[in-house]
Amino acid sequence: MKLIVAITIGLIVAGTLLEAQEINHVDDHFLTALRAEAAQHHPASSAASLRISAADCDVRNVHLWDDPMVGLSLRAASEEMRRSDGDLRFGLEQPLPKPGLFTATQTKARALGQAAREDFRTSSLEIQAAAARDGIELALADESISLQVAQIQWLSMRVANAGEIALDPKGSSIDVLRLQSELAKENQILEAARRTRDSLARRLNLRLGRSLESPWPVLRLSNETAAVPVAVSEIARIPRANPKVRALRAIATAAKAATRIADRESQPQLSIAIDTDLYSGGDFRSASFGLKMSLPVLNHRSYQANIDAAALREEAAVNDIEVARLEIAAAVLKAVSEATNAAAQARAYSGEIYQCALQAAHAVEDSWLSLKSPLTEVLEAQRILFAIRLEQRRFVAMRQVALEDLHLLVPNSP
Repeated sequence: MKLIVAITIGLIVAGTLLEAQEINHVDDHFLTALRAEAAQHHPASSAASLRISAADCDVRNVHLWDDPMVGLSLRAASEEMRRSDGDLRFGLEQPLPKPGLFTATQTKARALGQAAREDFRTSSLEIQAAAARDGIELALADESISLQVAQIQWLSMRVANAGEIALDPKGSSIDVLRLQSELAKENQILEAARRTRDSLARRLNLRLGRSLESPWPVLRLSNETAAVPVAVSEIARIPRANPKVRALRAIATAAKAATRIADRESQPQLSIAIDTDLYSGGDFRSASFGLKMSLPVLNHRSYQANIDAAALREEAAVNDIEVARLEIAAAVLKAVSEATNAAAQARAYSGEIYQCALQAAHAVEDSWLSLKSPLTEVLEAQRILFAIRLEQRRFVAMRQVALEDLHLLVPNSP
C-alpha cells in the first residue's frame, strides 16, 4: 500500500509540474510565426529565389538588334587592276529587327519570369503549410500526453480506493491487481506517447532549420471558433489567389508570345550592307550600299510547322488553367467540408456527448465504491470518457489542418 501511495503522489507531482511548464497555444499568431520561420530557412526557398533571378536575367538578355557582321577581303589581280579598282574590301552588314519579334520575345521572357515567381510562392506556401501541420500535430501530441497523465492519476487514485475496499469483508483484492495491471499498461502508453512527441519535435526542428534537440514548450491546440470560410466564395478567389493557377496563366501568356515569335521568325530577314574598296597604297576607290533579304519560302513548311506547334501549345496552356482550377476547386470543397465537419464534431464531443459520458462514469464509479458494480464497468466508463476527450482534441486539430490546407489553396495574401 505504501508503494501505491508513493506512485500516486509521484504522478500527481509530475502532472503538476507538466501544467507549470511554459504553454503556447497554437493559434493564428503562433502559426503565422511558424510559417515565416519555415519559409525563411528552408533550402527550397533559396533555390526558387535563384530561379527568379535567372528569369530576370533572361528578360535582360532579350535584345532588339542582332550582332553586325564585318568582313575583310583581298583582291588577287594584276597590279594595274589592283591599283585601278583597289585590292582591299571592307564590308559591314547589319540585320534589321523583324517587326514585332522583339516585343513578343520580351513578353515571353517576362511571362516566364512571372511563372517562376508564382512557382516560388507555391513552394513557399507548401513549406509553410507543412511546418504549420507539424506544429498542430505536436500540439495534439502534447494534448494526448496531458490526457494520458490525467488518466494515470485517476488510475492511481483508484488503486488506493481498491486497497481500502479490499479491507472490507465484502471486498476483494482482485480489483487491486487489475488496477495495477491497467496502471502499468497506461504508463507504457505514456512513455510511447512521449517518444512520439520527441520525434515530432525533431521533425519540426528539421523543417525550421533548427538544431534537432532544440526544446519546445508544451503546446495546446487553439479553441478558436471562427467561422469556416464559405466554399463558393473561396472557389471564386482561385483565379486571382492560387499561385499554381497564376503560374499557368503566365505560362499561357508565354505560349501566346511564342506563337507570335514563330510567326515573326517566318518573315523575311532584311539586312543593310556597306562595302568599301581601298588600294593598299592608301587611296580610296569606291563604296557601295545595299539591302539584303532572306528567302524563307524554301523552308515555308518548316516555319509553318513551328507556328502550328506553338499555336497548339498555346491552346493546351489555356486548357491547363481550367483543369487546374477544377482540381483546386474540388480540393477547396474537400477542405471546407472537413473543417466544417471537424468543428461541428469538436463542439458535440465537448458538449452533450462529454457531459453524458462524465455523468455515467461518475455514477458507475460511485456504484463501485459502494460495492454495487464490478470494476470492469468502471474501467470501461473511464475508457469511453478518455476516448471522448482525446477525440474532441483530434477534431480540433483536424479543423486546424483543414484550414491550413484551405490557406494553401487560396492564400489570403497576394
